[in-house]
Amino acid sequence: MASAFSYNSFGFLLILVAFSSLINISSAGRQIAPKTSIEFIRTSCSSTTYPKLCYESLLTQASMIQTSPQLIAHAALNVTLSTAKSTSALMVKLAKSQGLKPTEVGAMQDCVEELEDTIDELRKSISEMGQIKGSNFGLMINDVQTWVSAALTDENTCADGFGGKNMNGSVKTAVRSKIVTIAHLTSNALALVNSYASFHG
Repeated sequence: MASAFSYNSFGFLLILVAFSSLINISSAGRQIAPKTSIEFIRTSCSSTTYPKLCYESLLTQASMIQTSPQLIAHAALNVTLSTAKSTSALMVKLAKSQGLKPTEVGAMQDCVEELEDTIDELRKSISEMGQIKGSNFGLMINDVQTWVSAALTDENTCADGFGGKNMNGSVKTAVRSKIVTIAHLTSNALALVNSYASFHG
């Protein structure tokens, strides 16, 4: 029994390590970008709720973003989508690992469904952002704001599912922290979308 528990714990630990390494947002691979682009990102991110996360997550995109309010919002949505997809894939694996309680598996499955909705809403937002035109700007940016807001609601619902006392401590900490990161990225993306809308208006 002890050896089986140790094996299961080790397997679970490996998955948690994968979580940390894949979802970690770092400055590795940073591209050389004009100082004006970097300052633009810093200034734009200062108006978000989580400016440090915003700046670090977008710095590698500085050369592409340049000083465009539309491109920085678009980049923020893409970073959020990538993180949501990675987290969802790992949660599917984690839900299948041994040693989890039925309530934990259920919470993960529910969370995967919420993340699928988030991914769909972010994809629609990214597509719409790439097609925004002057005559339909108001309607299209409103769609983007609605979808990103819905994605944020889905993520918060997922995080709430891991707030109960019946959750394993390591499961609760590992999963909830990643979902909270996605929610923070989404919040930042929404703020940048709103800034773009105000700038255009």
